[in-house]
Amino acid sequence: MWSRLNRLFDAEDPWIRPLPPGYLRADITLAVVMFACSTVGIEILRSMGVLEGETSPIWGQYLSMATAAALLAIRRRFPLTTGIAATLHLLILGSVMPIVMGQVSQQVLYFVAVYSCVAWARDRRALVGVAAGIAAALGVWMAWYLALGSGMQQILDAVSETDQAGGLFPAVPSYLVYTALINVVYFGGAAALGVSAWRSAHRQAALIEQARTIERQAEALRDAAVTEERLRIARELHDVVAHHIAAIGVQAAAARRVMDRNPDGAVEALRTIEGSSRSAVGEMRALLGALRSGEPAGMTTEDAGPPSAPAATGSGSRTAGHGLDELPALVASHETAGFATSFDVATHPEHPLSEVPPLTGLSLYRTVQEALANVRRHSTAARASVVLRTGTRPDGTPYVEVEVLDEGRPRPGTSGSGLGLLGMRERVRSHHGECQIGPRVTGGYRVRVRLPYRVADREETR
Repeated sequence: MWSRLNRLFDAEDPWIRPLPPGYLRADITLAVVMFACSTVGIEILRSMGVLEGETSPIWGQYLSMATAAALLAIRRRFPLTTGIAATLHLLILGSVMPIVMGQVSQQVLYFVAVYSCVAWARDRRALVGVAAGIAAALGVWMAWYLALGSGMQQILDAVSETDQAGGLFPAVPSYLVYTALINVVYFGGAAALGVSAWRSAHRQAALIEQARTIERQAEALRDAAVTEERLRIARELHDVVAHHIAAIGVQAAAARRVMDRNPDGAVEALRTIEGSSRSAVGEMRALLGALRSGEPAGMTTEDAGPPSAPAATGSGSRTAGHGLDELPALVASHETAGFATSFDVATHPEHPLSEVPPLTGLSLYRTVQEALANVRRHSTAARASVVLRTGTRPDGTPYVEVEVLDEGRPRPGTSGSGLGLLGMRERVRSHHGECQIGPRVTGGYRVRVRLPYRVADREETR
């Protein structure tokens, strides 16, 4: 029995229905309106002669109506108190002034009080006990009123004035059942409406909270996207600076060494320095423009410099024009008289390089760029090899892989900031790929990055 009542009134639900703004003024207004309706109703009944048998003074009648209406002023602030007080008011008034208690406006007042008790109760467990107590009190009062009070006499008087042989059931039991059903439907309906209102408010509050959660998550996603874009631009900027400055340093050293005995070689080295510096300026200008406008990085062919360092052909390009087809030129740009490079390609027959998405190609391009720059700055190696491969994972997902190897030892006093390697790993993580970065057992250093991709990604970026 108690478990059913707990489920009926949601006693296990910890949610507390919040009070709306301006509720107290609205409830006071309702109380005044209900008192006015009660006074009009009681005067109509008095004018009709219905209250001729009422022995209580008029001030007592008005006082009873005023105290009942006053309960509605606190119906949402103290709902359980309102329900209990309204029940006691009904029982006392029904025993002392039953005609006044039975008028329509007074019954509506009790209905609203019971409804408010159920709809606005904040302690749902306490509501179960209050509801059970109200039901028991009404049942006991009806039994007492019919058995010992004047209720039975009223029924007998009404029966004596009607035709007792006109129905299927005896008159007195019919009156008793009818009266009981009226009270059950009346107060039970008030409780049912209260439960429905409470659950409806709960659902509405849940929807509002879900909307707020979605909004907070959307803001968090926007912030995360901004952060990710800034990290991406920071990686790009680091790679651009690291690659071009390293190339400029190498070519400047070569030009200095051969300037006296090989002027043409020195001129070529200076021309390479000029191209690298222009490319660096163009790419950094595109990245800084992306930071200002909030758009992905991109640049025009005017900023790109010579063909040795191509750039995008349209502003707003997320790939900045670099891809797998530029890896041979990138690898060759690091080759000098004292440092050799090699580039090889091993592709799967079903997965040519042309199907690799541009973003994936850019990530591998930046990986090779950073790896070769690190070899030149931090290693004693005299050569480096770059191998580009495509293949298929065991689950059928295609991948593209690049591996940069050298056989040198760490050069003393050239430890870097570690941001380049961090950028590599961040790129791999953003593509859900795999990487092996570190010293080789046989000597030297390995940078191996494998990035999975979907063929459809290339179509989506067009």
